[in-house]
Amino acid sequence: MKILVTGAAGFIGANLFGRLAARGDEVIGLDNINDYYDVRLKYGRLARNGFEGPFENRAGQNSKTWPCCRFIKGDICDKSLVDKLFRKEHFDVVVNLAAQAGVRYSITNPYAYLRSNLEGFLNILEACRNNKVKHLVFASSSSVYGLNTKVPFSEDDKADSPVSLYGATKKSNELMAHSYSKLYGIPATGLRFFTVYGPWGRPDMSPMLFATAISNGNPIKVFNGGDMIRDFTYVDDIVEGTIRVIDNPPTCHPERSEGSCRSEGSCRSEGSVPFRVYNIGCSQPVRLMDFISEIESALGVEAKKEFLPMQPGDVYQTYADCSKLENELGYRPSTALHDGIGRFIEWFKNEWQTGC
Repeated sequence: MKILVTGAAGFIGANLFGRLAARGDEVIGLDNINDYYDVRLKYGRLARNGFEGPFENRAGQNSKTWPCCRFIKGDICDKSLVDKLFRKEHFDVVVNLAAQAGVRYSITNPYAYLRSNLEGFLNILEACRNNKVKHLVFASSSSVYGLNTKVPFSEDDKADSPVSLYGATKKSNELMAHSYSKLYGIPATGLRFFTVYGPWGRPDMSPMLFATAISNGNPIKVFNGGDMIRDFTYVDDIVEGTIRVIDNPPTCHPERSEGSCRSEGSCRSEGSVPFRVYNIGCSQPVRLMDFISEIESALGVEAKKEFLPMQPGDVYQTYADCSKLENELGYRPSTALHDGIGRFIEWFKNEWQTGC
């Protein structure tokens, strides 16, 4: 298949790119390599997939590891670039992982989220509509559940009370994609990711924040007095689940969709609309203090802790019910927290702290 992966220099995107390329897909990656966090991580991830900067050639750079695969430096908010790319490449599948990330950052920088997560996503939807893409897979987030107190979180639960603009934009993405699926028959799948971690992870996420502070002898910030629960999911499990979704687009009966549906078979989710949403997590939530203990053990250092109140935009717990993804596509995360943290800390000490 010919697959576009946006956000290809990102944490999930770079890992997904490598897995798809290794199995023989023709993959094109797109990323604007912004400086929201340390760009050394982004260039390091790209290097693992056979790309070396600078990336000024608008036609892109071929991978040294997989010559049929390319990377292009570009922004999904650039409508002209997106339209030209889709017209030229005729993608079978589009995986949109490009977005302005971060819950807390959305409190102080709201306009960045409106541009990337809404305007940029609209450009992707329009390009899919105009170029007959067979399947759009896009990143949503557990943040859509917001104030939901029922656990574990199910796709059937209400998700209309997000507590951050980031969560609101991700719920908006689901609604936008559903409308395009209904109007134009575009098979689309949204993935509600739950707290992804692992080597090459984002530096604004707790594993990197904690590991960096502990290694430097600085106190770590522990919010809500440490009374928080997260469904930490190892990146390899996330990628495995995403690939299962890529290979299984939603379908519906053509006669039910007023002639607009381009798929065949029976609809698996939204009546006559070829659209669905999946939780993708570990389904084994961990208390924050236990998570910190795993990092302390792997580093061999006890953390200095600064206990703070809950931050705006945060929620007390996340807990994914992944039974839908398991029952329909056989997704079963296999990485225990102890093993995942061990791999992350090994990378942190041997590669990241030594300059990659």
